[in-house]
Amino acid sequence: MNRRQLVQFFAGLSVIASLVSAPVLAQDKVIKIGATGGPHAEILEVVKKIAAKDGLNIQIVEFSDYVQPNAALAAGDLDANSYQHLPYLEAQVKDRSYKLTSVGYTITFPMGLYSKKIKSPKDLKIGARIGIPNDPTNGGRALLLLQAQGLLKLKAGAGLQATPLDIADNPKKLKIVEIDAAQLPRSLDDLDAAAINGNFAEKAGLSPTKDGIAIEAARGPYANVIAVRTEDKDKPWVAKLLKAYHSAEVKQYVLAQYKSSVIPSW
Repeated sequence: MNRRQLVQFFAGLSVIASLVSAPVLAQDKVIKIGATGGPHAEILEVVKKIAAKDGLNIQIVEFSDYVQPNAALAAGDLDANSYQHLPYLEAQVKDRSYKLTSVGYTITFPMGLYSKKIKSPKDLKIGARIGIPNDPTNGGRALLLLQAQGLLKLKAGAGLQATPLDIADNPKKLKIVEIDAAQLPRSLDDLDAAAINGNFAEKAGLSPTKDGIAIEAARGPYANVIAVRTEDKDKPWVAKLLKAYHSAEVKQYVLAQYKSSVIPSW
C-alpha cells in the first residue's frame, strides 16, 4: 500500500469513527436543569435516576433565588429549569423578553382554606371573617380559591391580581381580612377561616388534604412547570425528561415524601 492509499485509508477510518461516535456523544450530553433548593431539587434527584435508565444524563444546578434560574436558562447556561409556577414564568417572559416556554407541569404547593370552627365552606355564616395573605400575588390567589368554592364572585377580568376591591358579589357578606401570609396560621383562632399558602401551612403542621376545608385544584393556575428555551421545546431530550418526571415512581415519591403539602400536577 503506497503513501496515497494509506492517507485515503486512514481518512476513511476517521469518517467511520465520527459517524459511530456521534450518537454516543449526543446521548452522553449533560442536560443541566436549574432548581431552587428543597422539594424542587429533591424531586429532580429522583427524576435523574429514572431518566438515566433512558440514556438521559442530568445535572442539577441549585439556586437560592427566583431570578437567576430563568436568566441562566435564557443565557444558555442551563438546558431547563424546574422551580416556578406558570404565572411567574409568563410574567418573566413578558417583562424580560425571554424566549422561554413551559413544556409540562410538575407539582403544586396548594393553598388551602382552613378553619378551627367549621368543617365545610358551606358552613360559613353571614359576616364571617376570612383571612387572606396581604401581598398582591397570594391575595389574588386566595380570592380565586374563595370564588372557586362559590363564596364570592370577582369582577370579570380581575384574574390572578385580584384584590378585595374586585369582589363583585358577596352573598354572605364575608369580611376579608388581609394579614401577612406567615401570620395566618397563628390567626386561625381569631378568624372563621383563612386561606394559607402550602409552605406556611406545612410549618404549622397543617395538611391541605387532611386539615383543609377546601383546596386548590392540582392543575390550577399556580401549578409549577418545567421551562426550556423555546427553540428546544421539541428536542428528544425534552420528551425523555417529561417521561421521567411524569413517571409513577416520581408521583409515589412526592406523595410519600411531602404528605400532601406538595401534590403532583400531572
